Amino acid sequence: MYRLEEETEADWWEVEALYDLCFAPGRTALSSYRLRDGVAKVAELCLTLRDADGILAAVIRYWPVRVGGRRVLLLGPVAVHPTRQGEGLGGLLMRESLAEAARLGWERVLLVGDAPYYRRFGFRKIEGVIMPPPTNPDRVLALSLRSGAWEGVRGPVEKDGGYLAVDGSG
Repeated sequence: MYRLEEETEADWWEVEALYDLCFAPGRTALSSYRLRDGVAKVAELCLTLRDADGILAAVIRYWPVRVGGRRVLLLGPVAVHPTRQGEGLGGLLMRESLAEAARLGWERVLLVGDAPYYRRFGFRKIEGVIMPPPTNPDRVLALSLRSGAWEGVRGPVEKDGGYLAVDGSG
């Protein structure tokens, strides 16, 4: 049995430790992180999944960005503790958070990731949306939460100034 909750400030260190465990040491140097610096995450979509003992099993975060002046959600990172992988927890976080994003009125989601994994959630490679370098364009994937939401949306991915963090921590 798992408990799905919105991430709180008290979760921050534990969530960061899970990301450190699941990803390479240089993860914060990636282009996606530069888009997150100084920007507040979309709190209502940043979720934690804990087991019955309260141990953090999986997390997902979202950040606001702009593409061609349009609001877009930047998904990631999503991480599952190595001892919990294969239980469908990442998929659960993806489905729940994307459904909530649609309910909240978001129309577009973008991520940099592995197409074979994210395809099951409806993500596809997108042309004309340019992540900061060095990003492999084949790993830039998009999902429409509303039919046609990505039509005509092109250009560089930029920080969303409307979500700037007050304390700069993002």
